[in-house]
Amino acid sequence: MVYRDSSLDMPGRISHMRGLCESEPGPGVLAYVDGEVAGWCSIAPKATHRALVNSRTIPHVDDEGVWSVVCFVIRPGFRRLGLMHRLLDGAVEHATSMGAPAVEGYPVDPGGGRIDQTSGYVGTVGLFEAHGFGRVQQTTGRRGGAPRWVVRRTLS
Repeated sequence: MVYRDSSLDMPGRISHMRGLCESEPGPGVLAYVDGEVAGWCSIAPKATHRALVNSRTIPHVDDEGVWSVVCFVIRPGFRRLGLMHRLLDGAVEHATSMGAPAVEGYPVDPGGGRIDQTSGYVGTVGLFEAHGFGRVQQTTGRRGGAPRWVVRRTLS
């Protein structure tokens, strides 16, 4: 919720998220394993993410209608199953079905190394590149000491 409205307290965040879940296009996609929710990916029009629109560290490209993948959450016990790949595929599919012209992400580039779990919630450049995203511009932001990039995939 921090990208959508960081001024909300916890009850406000819960209420706001419930409202998003009850409307289209929704706040993201879920991954299930054996009928149990195992992960989440936040994807929505960039314009709905106040922190991205006002960001001083994430550069703006052509924002006309672009959707943004801002985070992944994989529940303990379901990690190392490739769910971030499934979630990213689902996020792109969802954005495509809603008419998005492009999807952006703002992942970290660990430079061939590993990134800690806390810093990796935005995904890695390698994850996005494996799904057809290309690097657009390096940001001035960092996660876990590693640089972040704007990556983009144009949808048809």
